[in-house]
Amino acid sequence: MKQSNLVLHCGARAVNRDQLAQFPCPPATETHHPIAHIRLVQEVEKALTASQMRIVTESFGVTEDGERMFGLMQIAHGEEMKDYAYALGIRGSVNKSLASKLAVGATVFICDNLSMSSEIVMSRKYTKLIERDFPLMVATAVGQLGQRWNHQTKRIETYKQTAIGNKDAAYLLAEIAGDVFPWQKFEDIYSEFKSPRHPEFVKETVWALFNAVTEFLKPGANSKATGLWTMPARTGRLHKVCDDYSGLVIDTTAEVISVVAVPPVVAGIAVEPAIAV
Repeated sequence: MKQSNLVLHCGARAVNRDQLAQFPCPPATETHHPIAHIRLVQEVEKALTASQMRIVTESFGVTEDGERMFGLMQIAHGEEMKDYAYALGIRGSVNKSLASKLAVGATVFICDNLSMSSEIVMSRKYTKLIERDFPLMVATAVGQLGQRWNHQTKRIETYKQTAIGNKDAAYLLAEIAGDVFPWQKFEDIYSEFKSPRHPEFVKETVWALFNAVTEFLKPGANSKATGLWTMPARTGRLHKVCDDYSGLVIDTTAEVISVVAVPPVVAGIAVEPAIAV
């Protein structure tokens, strides 16, 4: 499988997994039990493996103080090979500033385009029971990915099979201009659709139009490390108009994974925590 150019750009220092493991996790207090960055990554990988998924490539970055971590992974089901891969964004912090979060999307190999269409948020106070609850939270979150990725496969294959002419393409671009991309990019994107730089998108389809837009949504050299987390909002509107034009109906409601209460103790045995999905 071809490795895509998954980078975090400025706003975070790029690190590999070995380096990530070197960042200290603050000691636990009575009210705050942080989870180390490497532990978050390892728990996600463990849950992926249990669901017959594997990490193909990965990149990580940390903020200057080392207290916040951002990552992006390419994920595959078994040995499946396509012209696109699933993308999994991961975020965490050890200083109470951010909730741990996963974002699901797709990355296109031939042009390194990336779109994120949904988020799964893992939210729980970092109290003394987090060590017991954390693996269950991650496993529950990752368990939602299969359905999300089935949605992505259905969506992309439908886009590829839906023809669209120049007039309708211009209409759809006008509908999302200012929302998904600035108006100043309209002509560039429309020209990209009519004369794509990648031969794979010469055929006038919704897939070609989608990639003409995402070609101009790529993070630039001066983009922030947090830019990945704005992509669901930016590409959600793009997905909606492309879905509508293609006659595709997909439930894109984001799941929120949250341990809603400290589990009660019955006869000295702790009951498993409730998980809200």
